[in-house]
Amino acid sequence: MAERMPKWVNSDHLTLLGFAGQIATGVCYALAGRDRRMLLVAIFCLAVNWFGDSLDGTLARVRQQQRPRYGFYVDHMIDSIGAVAMMGGLALSGYMHPAIAIGLLIAFLLLSVQSYLATYTLGEFHLSMWHFGPTELRVLLIVGNLALFRWAWVIHGRYRLFDIGGAIGLAGMLLMLVVATLKNTFRLYREERIR
Repeated sequence: MAERMPKWVNSDHLTLLGFAGQIATGVCYALAGRDRRMLLVAIFCLAVNWFGDSLDGTLARVRQQQRPRYGFYVDHMIDSIGAVAMMGGLALSGYMHPAIAIGLLIAFLLLSVQSYLATYTLGEFHLSMWHFGPTELRVLLIVGNLALFRWAWVIHGRYRLFDIGGAIGLAGMLLMLVVATLKNTFRLYREERIR
């Protein structure tokens, strides 16, 4: 796809497209409380986000127009702002308790900080953890939106579907954070042992 991209499209255009898709997903979630069909529009917005976010770096590599520091900085700032929009939208939607949405946002930002610090101190950047990355998260959200469109409340109508999914996701993210932090701390301690 990158090789067939029109010449007038550059990686910055795709980055902005992906960012717009992420912001629009948050807006759709916020509006879904009034009209649940917005959950389906959010699926389209997630696809737009995936397209722009996945292709921007590939296009830069194919055209040999890489800017590693610029791309790293811009992509991750946009991801952080987009995460605030998406979790804010979910918190306003009525489909997820605001405390769970805020918890997910905090866990995402802490995992991001951990990743950036590991990149700086260890010289290693990992976009995915335990084979779970941005693409898998989007697929999970798409499947969740389809399920939510049909079953907003589950287990005898007592619990919101996204509260259960969000709580499981939050527990998994916190576990990832603890494991990665301990692993990197022990590694750095061994590498910089005081003699």
